[in-house]
Amino acid sequence: MTTWALPENLEDVLPADARKLERARRIAIDTFASRGYELVVPPLIEYVESLLSGVGKDMDLATFKLVDQLSGRLLGVRADTTPQVARIDAHVLNRSGVARLCYAGSVLHTRPAGLGKSRQPFQVGAELYGAGSLEADIEVQQLLLDTLAAIGVPALRLDVGHPSVFRALVDALDGALPTDALMARREALFAAVVAKDRVALEAALAEVPAAQRAYANALVALPSLYGTDPAKVLALAEQQLPALPAIQAALEQLRQVATHFSASGVAVSIDLGELGGFNYESGIVFAVFARGAAEAVGRGGRYDDIGRAFGRARPATGFSMDLKALLALIEDAAEPAPVMAPRSADPALAEAVAALRASGVSVINQLPGETADALSQLELIDGRWQVVTRK
Repeated sequence: MTTWALPENLEDVLPADARKLERARRIAIDTFASRGYELVVPPLIEYVESLLSGVGKDMDLATFKLVDQLSGRLLGVRADTTPQVARIDAHVLNRSGVARLCYAGSVLHTRPAGLGKSRQPFQVGAELYGAGSLEADIEVQQLLLDTLAAIGVPALRLDVGHPSVFRALVDALDGALPTDALMARREALFAAVVAKDRVALEAALAEVPAAQRAYANALVALPSLYGTDPAKVLALAEQQLPALPAIQAALEQLRQVATHFSASGVAVSIDLGELGGFNYESGIVFAVFARGAAEAVGRGGRYDDIGRAFGRARPATGFSMDLKALLALIEDAAEPAPVMAPRSADPALAEAVAALRASGVSVINQLPGETADALSQLELIDGRWQVVTRK
């Protein structure tokens, strides 16, 4: 093993991809800003109890931990920026009205999220606080679509789900599940629904008595309630799911979202087995898929419970995406080839260099012994510094 090898699933981003990554970051932040979202930059590490407040066990497992040599307390390296931004909204900005915040930066995972995935995604996202309406959910969904389009990610499809359906069914089963292992059973059910594993669901619910069997059967049905025809999926859901108020409200929200985006020409699918990313979403969740990508290129949802964990119950919805995962989908922007300027004290050369740089052309100041090779060069021709291309 060579000493300069990187750990598994960590990688250098080399110039061509780094150029695309930075361009995508700038476009994303500019798109957020054009909609009134303000940039915040949280620290890379925080005390673990703050970093993991209000989130599920899967976030804990994804977080690297270390001891702070100054305080002796346990620190965590962020695996997701959303909880940090929720903390900023709750305890730093502490605004009473609607707040729109955005961010961009690396996160670190203890394990890759999938085969070939980086353990250091470059996460950008936007969060909207203080608005619990469906219009707020639609705003952030539209912002994700707009941002991906601006970056250059093609052929988008919006997929929406609602964890409230899952939670309402599990809550209805509380008395039917063993109380000594209730949390573990909830986590097993959550994982089985997300994985669309009907066999695991049936095994986990085998002990449910006949009186609550309808709720168990509904849970088993959740993974199959998805498709690209929203009206058909919702009709099946109404047939197969019990008429609990929380479920009816969730299905109505999904219907309104599907109607809104379908009317504007966006392809919409519904997936009642989609429960969110790190298991802290409390309301409608969504993901965007694109041609050429096997997995979602952006995810988000409502997560009011995080604000409650920080001692300030506050509606919140937002999304995030990994720009590094999008690099293969983004075309490299055509940029002017760099030009080399010779060593000269001529003020006219300095003016020519400044003008080229102001127009977006990279100009390299030639060092002693450095050759231009295939680069274009600034040459003094007829008393004027002009760009000459050598082939």
